[in-house]
Amino acid sequence: MTQPLFIFEMANNHMGDTAHGVAIIRAMRDACAGFPFEFAFKLQYRDLDTFIHPSFKGRNDVKYVKRFEETRLAREQFQTLLDAMRECGFKTVCTPFDEASVDLIDAQGIEIIKIASCSLTDWPLLERIARSNKPVIASTAGATPEEIDTVVSFFLHRGRPLTLMHCVAEYPTPLENLHIARVEALRRRYPEVRIGFSTHESPGHHEPVMLALAKGATVFERHVGLPSPTVTLNAYSANPQQVRSWLEAAWRALRLCGSEAWPEATADEAASLASLRRGVFLTRDVAASEVVDESAVCFAFPPVAGQITANQWSKYSRHVARQPLLAGTPLLAETVDIHHERERVLAAVTAVRQLLQEGNIVVPGKSDLEISHHYGMEQFAQFGLVMITVINREYCKKLIAMLPGQTHPEQFHRKKEETFVILHGRMTLWLDGEERQAQRGDVITVQRGVKHKFFSDTGVVFEEISSTHFADDSNYSDPAITANPRRKTLLTYWL
Repeated sequence: MTQPLFIFEMANNHMGDTAHGVAIIRAMRDACAGFPFEFAFKLQYRDLDTFIHPSFKGRNDVKYVKRFEETRLAREQFQTLLDAMRECGFKTVCTPFDEASVDLIDAQGIEIIKIASCSLTDWPLLERIARSNKPVIASTAGATPEEIDTVVSFFLHRGRPLTLMHCVAEYPTPLENLHIARVEALRRRYPEVRIGFSTHESPGHHEPVMLALAKGATVFERHVGLPSPTVTLNAYSANPQQVRSWLEAAWRALRLCGSEAWPEATADEAASLASLRRGVFLTRDVAASEVVDESAVCFAFPPVAGQITANQWSKYSRHVARQPLLAGTPLLAETVDIHHERERVLAAVTAVRQLLQEGNIVVPGKSDLEISHHYGMEQFAQFGLVMITVINREYCKKLIAMLPGQTHPEQFHRKKEETFVILHGRMTLWLDGEERQAQRGDVITVQRGVKHKFFSDTGVVFEEISSTHFADDSNYSDPAITANPRRKTLLTYWL
């Protein structure tokens, strides 16, 4: 997981007083000490001489005009704040509201540009920001998905690292209006960008940051300030103590969420689960070198140390006794050789999928797949094929796939006649010992009683059309195949 970044938004809470702004920065440094996060401080820049229209300058009846003018700082004063941020180890972030402010950001070497929600589609400003060659963080309050799509495309096409912040522009935001599920929605819609949460709820609420982190946000922003005898914070700005509590909540959430990876079970967890599983017990004597199959075992509680459990007993695992085993005893792992076939089965299915794709062959959904491994999966690369049953009624249709280098041993059918249509690749057939070559488009009919054998050097897919298939109607020339009860693996959900 990307290391979370916490951004402290100073906005106008410096109150136009540089010394007070520096005090805020130092107080927040102490508040975030000891947390394993990245931290940044953010300013807001407006070139007030051009940002406010001349007809509105000095108007005390216009809320934001009055606030901006009363908290005005000169360029040198902002530089003092930036120096304090860097001295305290903070990354520097700034929100510009006009093009001249972007020029100042560039001149002062500020690292990250933040776009306010109200400026998200201010295209003259975005064009200037894009030329700054800096990472961009953009808040999305009030924006439509289509507007966000356009902004994401704009910055990604210009090669700018982008973070989108879920944000609600109510100050403070009622908890029921936070809609933190949008963090997850943004992650799904824009997997190529980082997602964050810009929060404006009352600082006393810690659940939002925990939920946002759990939903996948990795950047967090909130307004901060420092109360004093002359300064009272607004309802959505956090003091240093509230910031530390906020960070503690985020740290708890991070630890609770843990990793998205699938780690191995801890020793305690593995021991606890193993103690509750059913063990494999022998129900009859088993000779050395004999395969221990379902006829020789039962599953019962409790297991003993070193015993094979029901969780390890699978049709893809074959257990061969190393020594004589007695009825009534637990089947211990040290007394058998275990042959795992799952990986071989998955490899075979993957190869068949590839062969079907190469031939542009459409397979009906949920068609059953049958892997014929006449001499076991360990020899499937040399002997075998895969059959996909499309239908088996009075008539039967199958798709048959053979991988490059495979041979299907000789057999015949007493009950069915079959016709093969080659769809992809080529193969060699032997019909009652007579060799034939077949390739895409060829049609071959095999009558009842005719012995047939196949080989493909390239890989082949062919269609089998026949009368009804019966499980007992495959008669092999090699009796060892007929004697092998484990020569087929059946799969339903494989596509």
